[in-house]
Amino acid sequence: MEPEIILINPWIHDFAAYDLWSKPLGLLYLAGYLRKLGFEAHIIDCLDVHHPGMTRSRSRKSPVRRAFGTGKFWKEEIPKPPPLKHLRRTYSRYGITGQLFIKELKKIKDPCAVFVTSLMTYWYPGVKEAVRMAKEIHPDVPVILGGIYARLCVQHARQFSGADYIANEVTLNHMETILDIMRRFGIAFPADIMDKSEPVFPAFDMLGNIEYVCILTSTGCPYRCRYCASPFLYPLFSMRDPQEVVEEIAYWHSRFGVRDFAFYDDALLVDPEQHIVPILQGLIKKKLNLRFHTPNALHVREISPDIAALLRVAGFRTIRLGLETSDMAQHEVLDKKVSAGEFEEAVHNLQKAGYNKRDIGAYILMGLPGQSVDSVSRTIDFVENAGAVPFLAEYSPLPHTPLWEEAVACSGYDLAGEPLFHNNTLLPCWDKDKRQRVPFLRRMVREVREHCLK
Repeated sequence: MEPEIILINPWIHDFAAYDLWSKPLGLLYLAGYLRKLGFEAHIIDCLDVHHPGMTRSRSRKSPVRRAFGTGKFWKEEIPKPPPLKHLRRTYSRYGITGQLFIKELKKIKDPCAVFVTSLMTYWYPGVKEAVRMAKEIHPDVPVILGGIYARLCVQHARQFSGADYIANEVTLNHMETILDIMRRFGIAFPADIMDKSEPVFPAFDMLGNIEYVCILTSTGCPYRCRYCASPFLYPLFSMRDPQEVVEEIAYWHSRFGVRDFAFYDDALLVDPEQHIVPILQGLIKKKLNLRFHTPNALHVREISPDIAALLRVAGFRTIRLGLETSDMAQHEVLDKKVSAGEFEEAVHNLQKAGYNKRDIGAYILMGLPGQSVDSVSRTIDFVENAGAVPFLAEYSPLPHTPLWEEAVACSGYDLAGEPLFHNNTLLPCWDKDKRQRVPFLRRMVREVREHCLK
């Protein structure tokens, strides 16, 4: 009998959460590797919108799902953690019920390890809850915590998560790190040598319903934006073989009928002739009639007329651009990824390729240290005038980013001591006067969107 391993994607505890092609990609890759090594992997996805135990319930209102697989999660109001008591907003657990989670844990009788992933630093209460329940049901089984919270807040995770081991090492091969951890706990591998003749794809087939598949064609980013943790999480920029990417997409479509794919890359268009161009050309040749989405945003500098045309023909439907601000002096300080005229040129190229204004979204960072409300409002106007739709992205201060110390210094919250204060809902680096003007900014964005839909 194959040894069993549990992999957990925990709940989100927050004021708001939305499924914008949100899947635990690292955990799914780990499941794929473990399966190839001969383990029987069991994924418990606390955010599973289609879990039959939830969909059969008549006492709960089903979450609204929207186009291309996005939509709302199941949610249940819970008490706010003490540090957030002052906020007059409803706090919720997003995902399946605790009773259903325990039922899933009990189905696996004798696991040799439990892996738990983590995402946002301020979502750690959901991580802590999942770890606690896993240890209650399987008290003698090691619980190993990985993911973004574990990497960015390692000391906090060691002290408060309850996990037996925090996988926080920065290595070139994350899978080798995981295997080393398993050896430390005396976990024997069913297969001594893994067959490396075929690439390992993330185990989306282990999820109950595959509405979409997330694709990662590269890790890291050559840009060093001061607000981004990507350089810490992935110190080197590495790109996959383009043909392998094309074959993975074709695999999910042919085997499981998937049509929607979300790219998780931080730098999808960098070095286009060696990477995205052959990917797009390969997809176009296959004539699969797929839909592609870019929730992590594209670098505007790389969107030439040829790239825009290829994106359109290949089936890219959701275009998001990483603008952040229209203040070019601010870009010199923050990221050096946009120069004067490049955003307007990118939008023009996309429109010439056949995209409408409502198809082109631009992320605008709001809540940066030292940023003014007027700067954000000017950027909203700039995006609209350039022919795109603005999307506000609230800044979350992250440890191990160049902007972290500045964020800690200007915030009225204890960012260093309590990850809950990283929550972008708080706008923790803006003062009360600036936060009071946020509804005005949201109204500006809403009016632009409503105008685009007319």
